[in-house]
Amino acid sequence: MTDTATAAKTETPTETRGQRKVRLGTVIADKMNKTIIVQVGTSKAHRLYRKTVRQRTKFKVHDEKNECGVGDLVRITETRPISKEKRWRLLEIVEKAK
Repeated sequence: MTDTATAAKTETPTETRGQRKVRLGTVIADKMNKTIIVQVGTSKAHRLYRKTVRQRTKFKVHDEKNECGVGDLVRITETRPISKEKRWRLLEIVEKAK
């Protein structure tokens, strides 16, 4: 091998992956096996009237150990598609429901 061929192999640019989205939400359903439904609430100003409008989004989240219950505050992260609708993974349980 020549020096240029070895230099080309060692100097390949490392691909940088963007930061994954992380959300904080509340578990609203845990009936499925290894899956929970998490509701994430956000607030944003209305375009015209500037009134704060609350927005809620539901995510199907992969819970590998089935450790979450309804009412838990959890942190979730974006991941590769796990099933048809699951694209989020459980990172941690911030606070258990009382």
